[in-house]
Amino acid sequence: MPQQGAPLRRMGFLTIGSFDPADPRPGHETTLRVVELGERLGFDSAWLRHRHLQPGISSPVAVLAALTQRTTRIHLGTAVTPLGWENPLRLAEDLGTVDVLAGGRLQPGVSVGPPMQYEHVKGSLYPDTADVEDFGYERVLRLHRFLRGDTASDFAGTQGIEVFSDRVEPHSPGLADRLWYGGASLRSAQWTGQQGLHLLASSVVRAEGGSTDFPTVQASHLRAFRELNPTGRTSQGLVVIPTDSATAAQRERYSAYVEHRSARVGIPQGPGQLLFAQDLLGSSAELAERLWADAGFQLVDEVVFALPFGFEQDDYVQILTDMATHLGPRLGWAPATG
Repeated sequence: MPQQGAPLRRMGFLTIGSFDPADPRPGHETTLRVVELGERLGFDSAWLRHRHLQPGISSPVAVLAALTQRTTRIHLGTAVTPLGWENPLRLAEDLGTVDVLAGGRLQPGVSVGPPMQYEHVKGSLYPDTADVEDFGYERVLRLHRFLRGDTASDFAGTQGIEVFSDRVEPHSPGLADRLWYGGASLRSAQWTGQQGLHLLASSVVRAEGGSTDFPTVQASHLRAFRELNPTGRTSQGLVVIPTDSATAAQRERYSAYVEHRSARVGIPQGPGQLLFAQDLLGSSAELAERLWADAGFQLVDEVVFALPFGFEQDDYVQILTDMATHLGPRLGWAPATG
């Protein structure tokens, strides 16, 4: 496991893809350009977060399809797709299509649980089955089986001029082996390890084990996963904002953003008793020191740093550029080439 001074093998970033509901195209275009920039800077991966019924990307898979035509190397992921909104068979078709277009670069990340604001949306989402839908782990396993190429229909053959397959098409070999689960509890980390999936550790965990210290709780999840899946990949995702080349105005705005969100740190939130990580802001030298001291970061060798939402394109250019040219090298990371 990496300790201070050991190199970070992979560095990616995550964006919510904010946009103006009255004019959504510019925001989506900004997301495409930000990912293109990430590829030029040598980032290993770019991930999109789902936001349903909000001014954030509601269909990352569609945006990733566009990105397959505007990038050639960078891996493209979802962090995460909440499966409560999805039909696993249909999602498998979409993911297979995007992976084929991307040449095997897709990294799908998923989670389970009832959709957010379910009481308000269930009549539209599941008008006939809202009270019997299963939002548990089986939804992930169904998706995994379909991605793997397992039987999806009891018929295969020709009817008239139509040819039918008994598996999801297109089938993209290797895609099932790149499925990630976004876990926020000890139970989910253990389940992910048992299933042989990869673990996305984000900036939110459940307060458990008697601790309200975010790094301590997250580290316990990562260790539990690793005990059950020694060869599985783990990635940590924190909000990290380097300021090396930021203007005075940007630093002031970033500081206000972090300060506004800091009040919730260390205090379990809501019925789920959720703990939020402290956003990290400062020079790359300061950030590297804080990351090396983070108990969770010490247990991973790849990261997906979350970009703060609601910022301007120039801000994301500055943040990503500083990550790639200042912070990453301080963590032992080297830009990808070719």
